[in-house]
Amino acid sequence: MSPGALLLVHAHPDDETITCGGVMALAAAAGVPVTLVTCNRGEEGEVIPPGLQHLSGEALGEYREGELARACAALGVTDQRWLAGTGTWRDSGMVRVGEGILAAAPASIDPGALAAPDGFEAQVKALVDVLREVAPRVVVTYDAHGGYGHPDHVRAHDITMAAVEIVDPDAATITVAATAAPRDEVEAGLAVLRRRSWLPVPVPPVEDLPTVPDASITTRVPLGAARVAKLAALRAHATQITVYDDGSEPPAYVLSNDLAQPVLPVECFVHLRGPASAADDLFPPS
Repeated sequence: MSPGALLLVHAHPDDETITCGGVMALAAAAGVPVTLVTCNRGEEGEVIPPGLQHLSGEALGEYREGELARACAALGVTDQRWLAGTGTWRDSGMVRVGEGILAAAPASIDPGALAAPDGFEAQVKALVDVLREVAPRVVVTYDAHGGYGHPDHVRAHDITMAAVEIVDPDAATITVAATAAPRDEVEAGLAVLRRRSWLPVPVPPVEDLPTVPDASITTRVPLGAARVAKLAALRAHATQITVYDDGSEPPAYVLSNDLAQPVLPVECFVHLRGPASAADDLFPPS
């Protein structure tokens, strides 16, 4: 494959691992060049471990830089970049919607935050520069809703689509795919987790999680042994994620909202733009 075959655009450290860490590990192990672009350092993240709850703002951003480096090492990814350089844009923050992990933009956004209106053109230009340098065949980001509504995820989607349109206006060479969680498979995993009396946190209803109808999935990637690398990368993001894995299927992970979710044995994507066959060339269908 050509250099830069797989490019991923994610909002904060940990998003890459949660949504497609297994695919990143599979691609890296197969010798496919993987480039991860992270838009900001997640300075507004909620910290889980009591011993790290003193971290906030700039200090948390610096700490999460290290977490991302450790996660990439676990996944075998060596090309991780910050959009336009480390700390150029800040985490925009969010407000929670309902009882699950769905989110929306806060009432006000700092002018230096990723989702601030004035940053859009500069962000697109920075991403265009990366696209032209690494010449990816497949670009992975979020859907138009940002997966779960976080304004930084929405902005990551918007700048990705705008940048790809500039570099590949005819949609002839670059395939764009959105990360996705298949509703029925997630629901089945949640049902298993509810039977684990030892889990110290509740299991949410599937309606409280961002999923898509299973029929809308265009690419399913069985992770196999790569899920071990994904679990290691999830653990690397210790400020944001707790992993529960007693060897039974599936393992679980928990974010700062204290809700258990399954780590599925597959990662799924929905085709957004470009040659429909490219994603299956890179990620063979199950």
